[in-house]
Amino acid sequence: MISKNSKQLEVIEVYDFCELRKDESSGHLGLFSRKFFSMGDLVINFGSSEILDTPNYLTVQIGINQHILMSPEYLQFTNHSCNPNLLYNTATMELECLRTISVGDEFTFFYPATEWKMSQKFDCQCGEIGCIGLVQGAADTSIEILKKYKLTNFIQSNLKEKNKR
Repeated sequence: MISKNSKQLEVIEVYDFCELRKDESSGHLGLFSRKFFSMGDLVINFGSSEILDTPNYLTVQIGINQHILMSPEYLQFTNHSCNPNLLYNTATMELECLRTISVGDEFTFFYPATEWKMSQKFDCQCGEIGCIGLVQGAADTSIEILKKYKLTNFIQSNLKEKNKR
């Protein structure tokens, strides 16, 4: 059992560079680093176990009507944050480190950085300064907010197309 910010986190699975932990009070699952990473580091190459034509809460969007189930599968437990430390670079299929990650830090990414339209909008609980509140796809997120984040090539391309209209 690990105590972090007064939360009791149980280690569920251990992998090479991360571990899956469960918050005992909420049941919330998340991936936590077992290694130090610097900004720009490659965390891991990823792939897909399946490509779906519609999004769900476990997928990452790689193109129009192309949503992948992550491989390795445990990457699906990377949660959202309005101050993310990772980007799923869907052009290179690399998980990129956006800022320093220390041992014990939770891996997070900004969902609208990869998702054009999300299957489920939700109220953010990240608690970060500048939290955007309602998390939805990039199509429904203001350009002022999106300009603050590194976005996938797919999202950038869709924003350019949207702005032409």
